[in-house]
Amino acid sequence: MKLQRKNRLRATALGALAVSSALVLTACGSDNNSGSATGGSGEKTSAASNVKCDDAKGQLLASGSSAQKNAMDLWVKNYMAGCKGVEVNYKSSSSGEGIIAFNQGTVGFAGSDSALKPEEVADSKKVCKTGQGINLPMVGGPIAIGFHLEGVDSLTLDAPTLAKIFDGKIKKWNDPAIAKLNKGAKLPDKAIQAFHRSEDSGTTQNLGKYLAATAPNDWKYEPEKKWPAPGGQAASGSAGVAAQVKQVDGSIGYFELSYASSQSISTVDINTGGSAPVKASSENASKAIAAAKIKGTGKDLALSLDYTTKAEGAYPIVLVTYEVVCDTGNKAETLPTVKSFLNYTASDEGQKVLTEAGYAPIPTEINAKVRDTIASLK
Repeated sequence: MKLQRKNRLRATALGALAVSSALVLTACGSDNNSGSATGGSGEKTSAASNVKCDDAKGQLLASGSSAQKNAMDLWVKNYMAGCKGVEVNYKSSSSGEGIIAFNQGTVGFAGSDSALKPEEVADSKKVCKTGQGINLPMVGGPIAIGFHLEGVDSLTLDAPTLAKIFDGKIKKWNDPAIAKLNKGAKLPDKAIQAFHRSEDSGTTQNLGKYLAATAPNDWKYEPEKKWPAPGGQAASGSAGVAAQVKQVDGSIGYFELSYASSQSISTVDINTGGSAPVKASSENASKAIAAAKIKGTGKDLALSLDYTTKAEGAYPIVLVTYEVVCDTGNKAETLPTVKSFLNYTASDEGQKVLTEAGYAPIPTEINAKVRDTIASLK
């Protein structure tokens, strides 16, 4: 309970952050740029937070994944405190919307919980001109399964049961399958109200990958960004799903852990087949993400995650959020600010603050390659 109060206070502080201005510095290869040229700081390093501003200047617009919003709020706050005169605005929407904006050339980078598809890479070449869009893993963390059930504070589910719930096959909270996993719990004879994302979402796709890998007999859908199962109720963004679960008795939904922590929403422990159910936590997610392998080629650092892990204490429903950028073909006015900001997010300090917001840092070996790639952006 103390941890929840701390997280709630932290989230309140995050929510107070407002970065407002009309942002006009556009993406790599875009021909639209009316941004301010003020605020450059050369090779300046901020003593306040060790942010290297380099030649960053003006205003920078980015958008995408709502799962990384709370991390991005922290990063933007710290970065702008260190680089006076530079403005960064990250619009939390969805992974799908972020990639569309990136490929339209209206943002400097996009946040996505899923790596670019081949057709999205092809589209990016129109914007990146001499290069293409690549994936830089920047944020890790657990996808929490949040629930609101009056009188029940602790709940354990496994993959098949979770799949049946989200597919509308299990309709009541006192269903025998749920009761078997929660012996001694007083489960009410109450209808389950399952909430999912209304828009294309990388979080949806990652949950789908987990269910498809661990409960193939019960989850027959291809892992896509669009919610595939019939029924259920839709809400916009991770914030929207979390808000509905917070309000509605008998509800269940999925969202990044910080949304659960900030609103004191109870989360499901996952029975992976290990010795004990695993709680959704940054530490437990880190154990699963540590086994990630790079599957991208060249400068692309897309990762392959093991959703079927039974390692002790490893929480299996995880996501890695990428920052999508051009490898080459970036616009000269945009590039210094994009590189400066991403250098901070990938720095030791930038990764350390992730744990404060309920996220998991990217494994050190992989993050070293992220830093090298950022340095090579042209």
